[in-house]
Amino acid sequence: MDIAAGAREIDHSTRVFRFAPSPNGELHLGHAYSALLNHRLARENHARFLLRLEDIDLARCSHAYEEQIVEDLHFLKVDWDETRRRQSDHFDVYAKGLDVLRETGLCYRGFMTRGEIRRFAELRVEETGDLWPRDPDGSPLYPGLDRRQPAEEQDRRARDGESFAWRIDVAAAVERTGPLEWEEWGRGPDGESGRVVAKPAEWGDFILARRDVPTSYHLAVVVDDAIQGVTDVVRGRDLFYATSAHRLLQDLLGLPAPRYHHHDLILAEDGRKLSKSARDTSIRSLREAGLQRADIVRMLGLEGVV
Repeated sequence: MDIAAGAREIDHSTRVFRFAPSPNGELHLGHAYSALLNHRLARENHARFLLRLEDIDLARCSHAYEEQIVEDLHFLKVDWDETRRRQSDHFDVYAKGLDVLRETGLCYRGFMTRGEIRRFAELRVEETGDLWPRDPDGSPLYPGLDRRQPAEEQDRRARDGESFAWRIDVAAAVERTGPLEWEEWGRGPDGESGRVVAKPAEWGDFILARRDVPTSYHLAVVVDDAIQGVTDVVRGRDLFYATSAHRLLQDLLGLPAPRYHHHDLILAEDGRKLSKSARDTSIRSLREAGLQRADIVRMLGLEGVV
């Protein structure tokens, strides 16, 4: 399958929105805000609205959580227009996307674990006194020590059972694509809007797939958005910086770029981002406490909007 050929050409006169939670925990107020906002924008614009389950993490995601998500969305009166899509049903499609990227010569196997990356960064700080660069999520960038390792040596190490992740040589990829940008009709963390310059180098050589899972969040989401013809990606501001990585992959794969709207986050009382582990903000717990849809809409400040 040609990934680009399988993508639906974006027609902004026929808009498509989507809500894409991971079924690895219960929906919380932040998810409710995003689902309700997407649904309202889709209905106002006579657009299609899709539900996608981003469940590539098979160890943490479950059918029970998926069904809970569906139940909570029905409670919120959020409906969708097509059969829900599970990413775990499409690993073959993502594997083909990975093959396309590998054929560019821009990918390599990275054998360092998270712990090894962290220790490498700490040693460099001790040796030089300079801070090791970190990605927008705060993780140290991959050192890329195996970036120039011959393919034969990488193959041998993989055959010997060493754990690895497929990574992209971002510097070489950016040199190939040239400058990239996206259309932002929401607002970034620093007030960015309009045409935003993508900065994929901030992520370093990010992961495309792992040895046992032929995709990553970054790869799966751009392939899915293209195949489903998504025109408008409306999601939390915590994913604003990830858009730079997504624009890089879209360009390399020959995929269309949606418009993006990054909305405000619903935060806990202490100012932290809501977590699925904090059950007191889950939609299920609020329902069990007797709250109705109108109560949740009021808590989210969406009265008169949805």
